[in-house]
Amino acid sequence: MNSKVKLKEVYEVQTQYKAFYTGGTVAWTPDGQQFLCLNNGTISIVSVDNQQEPATLGEVQTDEEISEDVIYTFAIAATGNSVVSAHRSGLLKLWDRETRQQLKMWKTIHQGPIATLVFSPDDTLVASGGSDTTIRVWDPSRQLCLGTLRGCTGVVNLIVFHPDAESKTLVAAGDDERIHAWNYETRARTKTFTGHFSRVTGVSFSTDRRFLVSSGRDKILILWNYNTQEAIKTIPVYEALETVTVLPFGVTVGGCKLSSEKGVYAACGGEEGIIKVWEMTEAKIVYKQTNSLVTRATEEGGLSITHLLYSNPLGQMAIVSADHNLLVHDCASFECVRQLAGFSDEILDIVLLGKNDRYLAMATNSNDFKIYDTTTMNCQLVKGHTDIVLSLSANQRYLVSSSKDNSIRLWQFDEEHFTIKCLAVGLKHTSAVGSVAISGLSAPFCASVSQDRCLKTWKIPKRFEQGADTGELPRLQCNLTQLAHEKDINCVCIAPNDRLLATGSQDKTAKLWDVSDLSVVGVLRGHRRGIWAVRFSPVDQILLTNAADCSIKLWSLTDMSCLKTLEGHDSSVLRVEFISGGMQLLSAGADGLLKLWSIKSSECLQTMDKHESRIWALCVTRDESTFFSGGSDSQLIKWHDVTEAKREQAMNARKEVLLQEQELNNLLSEKKLLKALRLSLNLDRPLSTLKIVNEVIKSQETGLEETIRKLSNDHKETLLRHAIEWNTNSKNARPAQLVLHTLLQEVLAGRFQVSELNKHLEASLPYTERHFKRLTEYMKDLKFVEYSLRCMQPHASRTD
Repeated sequence: MNSKVKLKEVYEVQTQYKAFYTGGTVAWTPDGQQFLCLNNGTISIVSVDNQQEPATLGEVQTDEEISEDVIYTFAIAATGNSVVSAHRSGLLKLWDRETRQQLKMWKTIHQGPIATLVFSPDDTLVASGGSDTTIRVWDPSRQLCLGTLRGCTGVVNLIVFHPDAESKTLVAAGDDERIHAWNYETRARTKTFTGHFSRVTGVSFSTDRRFLVSSGRDKILILWNYNTQEAIKTIPVYEALETVTVLPFGVTVGGCKLSSEKGVYAACGGEEGIIKVWEMTEAKIVYKQTNSLVTRATEEGGLSITHLLYSNPLGQMAIVSADHNLLVHDCASFECVRQLAGFSDEILDIVLLGKNDRYLAMATNSNDFKIYDTTTMNCQLVKGHTDIVLSLSANQRYLVSSSKDNSIRLWQFDEEHFTIKCLAVGLKHTSAVGSVAISGLSAPFCASVSQDRCLKTWKIPKRFEQGADTGELPRLQCNLTQLAHEKDINCVCIAPNDRLLATGSQDKTAKLWDVSDLSVVGVLRGHRRGIWAVRFSPVDQILLTNAADCSIKLWSLTDMSCLKTLEGHDSSVLRVEFISGGMQLLSAGADGLLKLWSIKSSECLQTMDKHESRIWALCVTRDESTFFSGGSDSQLIKWHDVTEAKREQAMNARKEVLLQEQELNNLLSEKKLLKALRLSLNLDRPLSTLKIVNEVIKSQETGLEETIRKLSNDHKETLLRHAIEWNTNSKNARPAQLVLHTLLQEVLAGRFQVSELNKHLEASLPYTERHFKRLTEYMKDLKFVEYSLRCMQPHASRTD
């Protein structure tokens, strides 16, 4: 079997999946096809249908360059073509969304950062609200400030233009509880709405422009008569609201049609994490969401839903959560049709699902884990656990998850419909369940280990019966429990034959257990620090352990002896996987490095450095052509095996070199020296080039200088390097000096730009001076010989 396995040599990054939304402004394009999200000081443009590689507006910020001109906020025009962004430098920039080119740029006069930007309904004006309590209205076409509106208190974080552009009205709110309206042409404050008792978070106009709906952190919704500034209805909603949007009548929301033409329907969201639609004039709830995927705020005044965006052409509503997830709901049924995970935080575990490993389940620093379709990166949030999910494991039928809520859950994934259902829950642990493993198909069971130092095995029944009365999930039956280690247990793994279990602990030991009765088969001692992971070899009776002592050890299962220790990581080894039929290893370290090892030679074949921090998760596809890695830098990276491609590339390069060498020999034999010179430089052969230049000097062939002049800049630089190399030997001084002379003339004439000229000259000067000194001595000796001959000539004629 092993003879047929092709060993891996090189893995390369195929795709890097990074965060595209890290909090702040979100905008939905009018056609509903893209979201624009604020992402670490840049704007990411992500497609709703395919989130593979988001486009970026603005400069990408890195840790080394903190002072870059980051974006604070932005706004998108009603047509969707233009985007305006506010920057740290105090500049406003206008971008074309399609081409992602900057069109215009101008300086703002705000004292301090800009908190909010908004386009007017006809896209001719832009209003900016600053932290200096002022609002400025701009004409982006002329980059002019048309006026400054004063009257707000604190940071201006909410600006809305009146939908009727002819009214020349703008409504805004600051940190106080009042809403103000201005005529931005005359700069006069025309209206003030007083009724809230805390910060106003949302303002929306009714479709007939007669009413205004506002939401606030004071847990009330207010319906205002816009003309009289009178609060018609004040509705207590018993939750701090972050956003409100007035829906047009005639729309169907969750099966309920908003039919009354006189009614004002407002959708709002806040700390409860559910959307409610109110009929404002009668103060009654028309629709209350029952299928929310947003986690409720853990404390009063906390964040849950942060933005609510409505797309009229599509009849869809987008909810933005405090967990940086974007959820698109179809209004008619209020079913979630798209889920986008903007930021994964720390990736704790990943596992592949589906027949062709098409789907990827990911546990992050969240109560919900995510399932991605790796072809489009469409996401499905899976709710169930009440605390952070720590570990995942899957076989062909089921997925098991464990969490800090002391429970494990068994799930069934439907590949066709991209849905997942919780089948049962296991609740016997008394502390956070750190790792879980599920058996193959031969024996239906799973194992879990916890911080309570217990190892448990759970039976997976053939059928699951739900409680008829309570609707509670069935409980998994705990078969066996064993107090396994003296300290926290970090990992558990089931052997390929489902007969043995292995655990690794902070007490520096790994233990082998018999699955049938959880009796100890063996204890493996040798690591100097806590063990992070254990793995069984897929083919041999070998167990692998990796630990915080920076080493990987291979143990024999027959006599419990340590067969090999692999050392190469400079920090804790967090995860290791067998590949190539148990002949190679992939390891992940706390320093963000991945390493590919050969077990036979104990050598590290490749080190991959793309992560910026600890790598917690690693999973390999069945064909081993691809593997995924994820860590605390919130990056998911897809790596691809390019060993065959690299070998083929090296073979083709070798063939090319051989052909060129043959051609060079042919040209030399035919005495076509100047053509051969170019080819020799192409091959970067200093000796061949020297022979050609010597032949040219011997045969006194003209055209060397002309040939050198016609060379490309790269060839000239190669020739310069060759000449400096020849110049170190006195035998080759003549050709070296001839070439250097010609090339330096080219530099003076401006036809040859050379990088690091000073360095090249410094390398050649000492040898050139030595050659010059030696030639000067030769000239002296020659003159002396000539003088001696001349002196001897008269005496010679006399003797004749």
